[in-house]
Amino acid sequence: MPNNESSIRARILVADDVSEKGLQPLRDAGFVVDKQTGLSGQSLLDALADADGLVVRSETKVTAEVMDAARKLRVIGRAGVGVDNIEVPAATARGIVVMNAPDGNTITTAEHTLALLIALARNIPQANASIRAGKWERKRFIGAELQGKTLGIVGFGRIGRAVATRARGFGMIIVAHDPFTAPDQARDLEVESASLDEVFSRADFLTVHTPLTSETRGLIGAQAFAKMRPGVRVINCARGGLVDEAALFEAIKSGVVAGAALDVFEQEPPPHDHPLLGLDEVITTPHLGASTTEAQEGVAITVAEQMRDYLLTGTLRGAVNVPALGAKELSALQPYLALAEGLGRFQAQLVDSAVSEVRLEFAGELVEMDAAPVTRAFLAGLLRDVSARVNVVNSFVIAEERRITVTTSYVRGGHSAPAIRTRVVSEAREQIASGTVFGIADGEREGRITEINDFRIEAALRGRILVMHNRDVPGVIGRVGTILGEQGVNISAFHLGRRERGGEAMAVIEIDAGAQQETIAALRALPEILTVREINLN
Repeated sequence: MPNNESSIRARILVADDVSEKGLQPLRDAGFVVDKQTGLSGQSLLDALADADGLVVRSETKVTAEVMDAARKLRVIGRAGVGVDNIEVPAATARGIVVMNAPDGNTITTAEHTLALLIALARNIPQANASIRAGKWERKRFIGAELQGKTLGIVGFGRIGRAVATRARGFGMIIVAHDPFTAPDQARDLEVESASLDEVFSRADFLTVHTPLTSETRGLIGAQAFAKMRPGVRVINCARGGLVDEAALFEAIKSGVVAGAALDVFEQEPPPHDHPLLGLDEVITTPHLGASTTEAQEGVAITVAEQMRDYLLTGTLRGAVNVPALGAKELSALQPYLALAEGLGRFQAQLVDSAVSEVRLEFAGELVEMDAAPVTRAFLAGLLRDVSARVNVVNSFVIAEERRITVTTSYVRGGHSAPAIRTRVVSEAREQIASGTVFGIADGEREGRITEINDFRIEAALRGRILVMHNRDVPGVIGRVGTILGEQGVNISAFHLGRRERGGEAMAVIEIDAGAQQETIAALRALPEILTVREINLN
């Protein structure tokens, strides 16, 4: 988890023009905020070399190459809604949290959509240009009323819903398509839910509000235009690339599309000879959907606060590549996260061959929680020595790369079951380590190991420990203590567990400092000792 002392000295590079007021939460937290805008190429890589955090808008492209140059980078904050200028899978693989402000642009983008819709319906930019050219062409700019017209909305998320609410005020009929919107939710907003093809065929005006993905790129293309009624008008304030610009040009020239209003382009800025810029039927704005003073300050403050909280306390809000945890959830899960990471590190230092499978069982109060963050924490501990950058963000990715199968299950009603039981399967054997969270002084809670390969034992998961498997015979503890004493190794705690008298036993020995190889060799030379290994949990 993030460390307060190191985080306060963290450096945050602000690579795009972000509201100064919005950056204040980072400065107030003691971070070094370095604002350098307009960087590209090697200058960007150099500026990122020692950055812990990066704040961008849509201008800076955060590629895998950029991240590789930022060896300390832990979090990227996008002061806006989308993250299409950030290679999120590459960030995840490198253990970098990517955050955005999903609600910050909702109102301003919805309002800009309505502004373009009205301007498109009434030819406002063209009429303005005509007057400025000394003309008075009233008949040329006869427009269309919105009252009674059908507005088709593709993508009915936050912005799509905000557009629908405002368009209803103009008396428009709203028909929307979104595979993840329940029909009853649409009905509550007085919106008709329909298939994509039906939205295309019924719309007098069509607006798109979906993310840009490989599936949605070119969504409004030649096939879509072929299903639309002649005279449709198209608005895109979402992402360039959702509308196939070449197909839109042909649809306008053929008369299918009466006009288009575009705030975004596939290439920004578009080339001066872009075919659409030469059409009177097209009105454009330079990606202004989020460009209001209120929105710019709002998204910057949101992202700054999210980055601050993550770097200081590990709280995850607005993260797009790892499940978010609020302060309350984090507080409840914190002792389990620490326990899981400790068990992972413990297991990693006991296995002798490649791990092929991990099985986790959760019991107690974890049954009522989403334990996915706990699984991530265990994998981060287990794989810590596999990758220098492993953390809770990319632990699943690294496990998959290593072809480690990860399964989880919940044990209900088992009062004696440990909170977390971990089974690590390697080529040689299956290794079990379990732990539970206990209440300690001053209301604090601490995780302790309670089981090693069916041996019941209770010990703290901290510092340096010796894990010893031995025959349960008289005098073994004394001989172990003698060897450690002769080697100058001080024992701070000695924990024992056995299955039955005279059989085999397990010991966890907490020591103040690391043991030398000679010490480990002397212990292994004792006939009663089956195995002994030093575990470093510092």
